[in-house]
Amino acid sequence: MAYLSEIWRYPIKSHGRESVSEVKVTAGAALPHDRLWAVTHEDSTADGSEWVACHNFSRGAKAPSLMAIATHFDEKKNTLTMSHPNKEEITFCPDTEGEKLVQWTKDLIPGDRSGSAKLIRARSAAMTDTDYPSITICSSTSHQALASEMGLDLSKNRWRGNLWIDDLDPWTEMDWIGKIVQIGNVQFDIVEPVQRCMATTANPETGIRDADTLGALQAHGHQNFSVYAVARNNGNLSLGDKLTVID
Repeated sequence: MAYLSEIWRYPIKSHGRESVSEVKVTAGAALPHDRLWAVTHEDSTADGSEWVACHNFSRGAKAPSLMAIATHFDEKKNTLTMSHPNKEEITFCPDTEGEKLVQWTKDLIPGDRSGSAKLIRARSAAMTDTDYPSITICSSTSHQALASEMGLDLSKNRWRGNLWIDDLDPWTEMDWIGKIVQIGNVQFDIVEPVQRCMATTANPETGIRDADTLGALQAHGHQNFSVYAVARNNGNLSLGDKLTVID
């Protein structure tokens, strides 16, 4: 039976990833501390007061080296510790020491791209890639099927998903669009597929573009991998929770 095998959050949009074993879910909201902060670039006027599209931020699609950042968020201290294979580890408070992150990532932004300017906090809604507070559900078997087609050992971290489900038939999650699925005690509306970008072509261990993930998806007639979901109720998710399709 299909079950929840991994839970990931991304405190700063496009800047690091962290796995957790359980999470509280709030109806109509992104996962706690997921895309709560983002880094604006020099040509952006975003200030966190409202949701804006991803092109306002420094991100992996334009700066692939960002994909190699790993994160640990200390909720009690409100500090983030970040690591990267080519850099010294850094710890800072995202609400008061954003400039430390901007300087730390300065050499990770390509010279022909707008430089990072400011770390901002979302005040109305998480800065997901959708204009509604989405949670991304991914299938491990779909990932494995695509990796097999490409003949590569791909990391699932390329997809920056929130919830990973094991023991599904490959690509069956695409049949959930417009339906309700339940994981543990939380029900989700499955809204739409996730259309993927250049960020997925970068290796999350090195930050170097090394796989044509988009070409592999286009061979299926689209550029979609995983689905966007919206929580219908408050609840708790833990690794091992079973998934069922309600309607």
